[in-house]
Amino acid sequence: MKTNKPQNKKNQRGFTIIETVIASLVMMVGALAVSSLFLYSTQNNIGGGDRALAMAVAQQQLERIRSVSFEDATLNVGTTTSAVRTGERNYTVQKVVADEMNTNGSPKQLKRITIRVTPNMGGPSWSRTTVECVTMRSTLTAGSFALSQ
Repeated sequence: MKTNKPQNKKNQRGFTIIETVIASLVMMVGALAVSSLFLYSTQNNIGGGDRALAMAVAQQQLERIRSVSFEDATLNVGTTTSAVRTGERNYTVQKVVADEMNTNGSPKQLKRITIRVTPNMGGPSWSRTTVECVTMRSTLTAGSFALSQ
């Protein structure tokens, strides 16, 4: 009976431990780069969502102002600050109402309304910056509504 003996050929070799360790290190560096990129993109997505919610809060505040008459008390000249919670996030809302003036100093029947929304929660620093929306509001009565620069 004939038995098969393993043949030792000089050209057949496996990986050495050093080659395996070097390959593992190269793959580990690549995996760390991908994981840091994943963390960066996740933070940017969260920050973008916060900015979008802040813009939605500002738009909602403007819609409330557009729904009242020109003589309503919410359009009195001045600055008001309030806190709003939406999407499980807290925001500070500042509303500034100012009369527009004619060149001779008399007030127009026109108001400039500025809404500033600032997120109060954590996240990337760029996502905590203030979102600002500006609109003009006029009365239905006849008059000069031209904006002078």
